[in-house]
Amino acid sequence: MSELVKSSGAMALATLISRILGMVREIVYARFMGDGWVAGAFQLAFLVPNLFRRLLGEGALTAAFIPIFKEKEKTAGQSEMWRAANAVVSGLVLASVVVVLTVVVGITIFLASGVSVPRETLLMLRLLRIMFPYMIFVCLAAVFMGMLNARGYFFVPAMGATVLNVVMIASVLLVAPLMGATLEEQIFALAIGVLVAGIGQAIFQLPALYKEGYRPRWVTPVGNEVVIRTVQQMIPGMLGVAAFQINVLITQSMAFGVDASIVASYNYAVRLMEFPQGVFGVSIATYLLPTLAGLVAEKKYLEYKQLLREGVAHLIFVNLFASAMLVVLAEPTVRLLFERGRFGPDSTLRVAFALQCLAPGLVAFSAVNIFARAFYALSDTSTPMKIGVCSLGLNLVLTYLWLSLFPMGYKQGAMGLANTMTSVANATILVFALTKKVGGLDLKATFRDIKISILGTIVASILAATTWCGLKRTIGYETFLTRVMGVALPGGLAMVVYFWIGIKFRCNPAIQVARTIISRLPFKK
Repeated sequence: MSELVKSSGAMALATLISRILGMVREIVYARFMGDGWVAGAFQLAFLVPNLFRRLLGEGALTAAFIPIFKEKEKTAGQSEMWRAANAVVSGLVLASVVVVLTVVVGITIFLASGVSVPRETLLMLRLLRIMFPYMIFVCLAAVFMGMLNARGYFFVPAMGATVLNVVMIASVLLVAPLMGATLEEQIFALAIGVLVAGIGQAIFQLPALYKEGYRPRWVTPVGNEVVIRTVQQMIPGMLGVAAFQINVLITQSMAFGVDASIVASYNYAVRLMEFPQGVFGVSIATYLLPTLAGLVAEKKYLEYKQLLREGVAHLIFVNLFASAMLVVLAEPTVRLLFERGRFGPDSTLRVAFALQCLAPGLVAFSAVNIFARAFYALSDTSTPMKIGVCSLGLNLVLTYLWLSLFPMGYKQGAMGLANTMTSVANATILVFALTKKVGGLDLKATFRDIKISILGTIVASILAATTWCGLKRTIGYETFLTRVMGVALPGGLAMVVYFWIGIKFRCNPAIQVARTIISRLPFKK
């Protein structure tokens, strides 16, 4: 049984739980604020501190620090390993506090100046001022999670996001009604919920770390050798891994200037796409970094290549199917999850179109994370950085182009198409660069699995589309039950056929995933 499937599978289970709660959060958000200008202002404000979570929690800081953390464990013992961790944590706290104070004070001065700005921008800045300190705690949580991953903990760290989602849901249901009568007033409850959720997520990681022997101590980061090495590795990586996230912030700012509601419509589509990406793509990438770094430290390069090939094959098998289902079943999925309260039928069509433009890039989005981590395990952060910068420029050009060409009412799709094209280019260049760096990846067996996955996806997509069209004509989608059937029946049949094709043609990821599921059934004997 593949160690990759078992280890990343445990994390995927925890991530699945948190992602389900995250989807519940989005459902609550959609009912509460719809996809109008207030929702757009909140989404853009949340993007700014959330960018740091993506940079650090799923990117540059942990990618730079984990190999050093593992190296200290192997060469200097646990005492020096924990000291190195405290040095990085101390440096992170110092830097993030300075950044937060600068931004919050700057926003306060700007708002007090009386400069005339549109109501959408004014609300966005007021929300951002409340939410920006969230970055301190979510960055701490990211480092704690990376340390736990390096110590072999994957389930507990992934469950940290559950705390965040529970608090944010509670802020809508319990706090928002107390904030005022209008949506513009009640939206501030969500901002407060974001800040409290970040604090809870960081605290949640500490018991497991304490059990492993970690004790928080202040270690002066200035001049510290570990901090210097981490920063040197991190700076280029912040552009490399986070190119997509920086693109999101810049391009959504562009869209916000055109129409604030575009940001809200597009972000609901992003959340739907992030569900499979987070459950499997991020889980595999998170497992791979410390494991690949350990293999490199032991100079086991053949095992490094084999594990990477296995990870890519599993990623493509799962996310290619998920991508196709998100495209084919975009409308019924959005209608089932979001269409209630302030989120009406027109909102469904807008979000579904954005999802259909964004979802084809799901495999590429996830692959960028994996291949970037493969470079980081080799202590190479400059290559992904250079490729990321080029991708950033390409995305800005494509976003401007498609926003100019797409008509009003469809511009959220322009953003999805630009990001899909950019991520495909980014992933492709990363593959070629890594192949050249490690002297080939021997992808023949992987290509065979990919061909089977493509065949299964085509058949499954045709089946899902035909089934959905038939249900739409016969039973409609007016009730909750018919909406559930409109997603579950086409998607379920497609999944069964997809796995059957994978197993029938001996696709390795299909067989290993099936064996893992069977091994955990209570009646397997």
